[in-house]
Amino acid sequence: MRPYAAIFPGQGSQHREMLLSYLNNNTFINTLNESSEILKFDIVKTVEDESKLNNTIYTQPIMLATSIAIWRTWREKNESLPSYAAGHSLGEYSALVASQIISLSDGLNLVSERAKMMVEAMGNIEGSMAAIIGLNSNQVNNICKELSIGDNVIEAVNFNSDSQIVVAGDVDTIKKSENVFKSTGAKIVKVLPVSVAAHTSIMKNCSEKLNKLLLNIEFKEPLFPVIHNEDAQSKIHKDDIIVSLTKQIHSSVMWSQSIKNIAKLGIDSFIEIGPGTVLTGLNKRISKELSVISISDSKLIDDAKELIINGN
Repeated sequence: MRPYAAIFPGQGSQHREMLLSYLNNNTFINTLNESSEILKFDIVKTVEDESKLNNTIYTQPIMLATSIAIWRTWREKNESLPSYAAGHSLGEYSALVASQIISLSDGLNLVSERAKMMVEAMGNIEGSMAAIIGLNSNQVNNICKELSIGDNVIEAVNFNSDSQIVVAGDVDTIKKSENVFKSTGAKIVKVLPVSVAAHTSIMKNCSEKLNKLLLNIEFKEPLFPVIHNEDAQSKIHKDDIIVSLTKQIHSSVMWSQSIKNIAKLGIDSFIEIGPGTVLTGLNKRISKELSVISISDSKLIDDAKELIINGN
């Protein structure tokens, strides 16, 4: 059996069809029902409403619930635990729940409150995020500095690969930046379905509130280590995890470095657990030597099992 890492997607991977292939699975449905009771809204019905699905306040808990429903289905069909886990932004909370560091109930309540805090932190600012493909981190950071004048906000927030970096800020500055990035050599500038400027300095306003919530959560010994976004390292102690999660909300997601650090530990097989295939694509950009598969479609679970048994 090959060692593998489980990776969990974040906000932006949601789509209306993301539940369909798993709806006949009892474990999946039971997890969604359990989550719906905790959240006090029907997840399946909410996913069908695209405007609600793309509303941060609904998106974050729905993504966590769906990822854990897929995770539990995977565990039912595969006894092998991952050697490591990582989650992209919101997905870090899914990884913590999967590792049983925090409970599903606490995880859902945390991300629900986190989403509300992020929306409140924006105030009257309309937020936006965009993926920049084809420029390196220095080029993106320099453009962000040039455009961050006065009340204009644009910051590099997700370092996804050497050539894909996500920026966030106010919607007008993000729109203005598109031509600047393209004229500098960006191959693609893709606006993401996210309504807040996640991981920017704007979010510092809610980090203290998040910290207070985290201090009241029960943290348990992990089933496996989780690599954290803000420094691409794993944490063991509760205090260190709380500090990391408090920073995460206003710090860059060091995704590329997280995956490289896992690979340095001898792990070259990754299974994306949750909606979409965003992380599968990112990991392939990070290194062609990595084997990556998404189980966003239930039909791919057997292929994922084959990957960790035989490596292909």
